[in-house]
Amino acid sequence: MTAFATARAWSLGATLVAALTSVYAQNYPVTSTQRSTAQQVAQQGIPEDQLSPNAPAQYTVKRGDTLWGISGMYLRQPWRWPELWGMNLSSIANPHLIYPGQVLYLVRSNGYARLSTTAPGGEPGVVRLSPHTRESSLSDLALPTLPPHLIEPFLAEPLVVDAQTLNLAPRIIATTDKRVLMASGDRAYVRSSGGPLLTTGPGKPLSYRLFRDAIPLKDPVTGEILGYEAKYLGSANVAQGETQVLNAEGQVVQASPATIDIVKSKNEIRAGDHLLPSPAPQYLNYAPHAPGKPVDGAVVSIYGDAAVSYAAVNQVIAINKGAQDGMEIGTVLELISKGATIVDKTSAKRDTVKLPDEFNGYAMVFKTFDRVSYVLITAAARGVQVGDRLQAPQPR
Repeated sequence: MTAFATARAWSLGATLVAALTSVYAQNYPVTSTQRSTAQQVAQQGIPEDQLSPNAPAQYTVKRGDTLWGISGMYLRQPWRWPELWGMNLSSIANPHLIYPGQVLYLVRSNGYARLSTTAPGGEPGVVRLSPHTRESSLSDLALPTLPPHLIEPFLAEPLVVDAQTLNLAPRIIATTDKRVLMASGDRAYVRSSGGPLLTTGPGKPLSYRLFRDAIPLKDPVTGEILGYEAKYLGSANVAQGETQVLNAEGQVVQASPATIDIVKSKNEIRAGDHLLPSPAPQYLNYAPHAPGKPVDGAVVSIYGDAAVSYAAVNQVIAINKGAQDGMEIGTVLELISKGATIVDKTSAKRDTVKLPDEFNGYAMVFKTFDRVSYVLITAAARGVQVGDRLQAPQPR
């Protein structure tokens, strides 16, 4: 390749990266609160005592890194990403635009610290590329907040509805070979359950999720039903819509069910299970941040298996706070283990004593409904159980 061709290739590559960066920044906007925090911190950095004890002086971002991991590398509290971003406000226009190959430098001065992509007294860190064709999606360019495989499976799964919504949803009535249980690759037939017919055409969804059993989610504090969680079974595509033939009086004289193809199955699927439209795709990047006001929440359930009593790191739990309570995607909360009530056997009176509640770890909201949110446990010293509390992160 000639020098001119090489230079032109690099120029085109830079233009493409700039264009993708612009689009990506629009898709992952920064909230006004995060920007305000970053701007305040950018003035001088953060106190050095708020840095992680092992914060590296220099770090090269690698493929597979996450924003949460890098933030935790530099700060004692990983959700304080806006402050890490603010430390480098002049160099990084958006906290979601950190790429493999960038070099991060920790600059300390007068008791404060800032993070920069420019070496002290040197040139800006360079992302080194090889001069050959690359094919990358936007999600491949920037780092995710958390490893995508931890959250992605749950984005389409948890569903909180009222019981009537699920009961009126179209239902499976049969399969092609009269099998009782169905799985991925099977074809099935579906009829409406009092709601609209399952039809195809412009504006009609073709992808559906399969659910069973709307289980009530009860607030462990008040006992109030916050909604109904439907058990996710899998997904299906509509091959042919449902039809009806009416007589002159408007009565149904002939009905033909819709045909669906099951494309994914997490659990066995059978006649009577219901279909609801698949949600729009969600982005997998979340900017972790503390809630804007005090939170006094509680764990409602452990997602996935009613027989499980304790949840661990990387598991999902439902909490009794939702969008109407100010929960947002990316909100980070502290987990507080509920102290057990015991009998003091060392006392002659056998007094009843409640042990103190204790800090246990952190969890991040990744999906919200009106009165319920689903959160991923990111750190926990012990098992998390129904009734454990959640609150805004406290200085520790």
